[in-house]
Amino acid sequence: MLRAAAAPAWRSFRPLGSRGFARSRWKGPFFDIELLMAARDKQEELRELRRQGKSVQQRKPIETTCRSTTIIPEFIGLKFAVHNGKEYKTVMITDDMVGHKLGEFSPTRRRAKHPVKVIDPTQVGGPKR
Repeated sequence: MLRAAAAPAWRSFRPLGSRGFARSRWKGPFFDIELLMAARDKQEELRELRRQGKSVQQRKPIETTCRSTTIIPEFIGLKFAVHNGKEYKTVMITDDMVGHKLGEFSPTRRRAKHPVKVIDPTQVGGPKR
């Protein structure tokens, strides 16, 4: 009876559960550093307005073209103007949006508006012969 050669130690396969966690977990979320810094500055500005007792409504949204930025908890409560290729769409970040991408909330394509076919009541059933 022939026996297969023993596999080298470097080729041993471990079960899936023993590897730790998925690559996406240890890499962490992607976000633009400049966008994060702008968000922190805006949060600090809003805190100062609250301390002074002024209106805390955010006046101007943070403009970005980085649609692939993952929404992190630090962005909650801020407004972002996300570019869709033609114009900026304003997006107010809520806690339900955490973990999604900014581009998901600024669609790049319009829905097709097909014309409604109007049926003439005198022509129902086709022309008469």
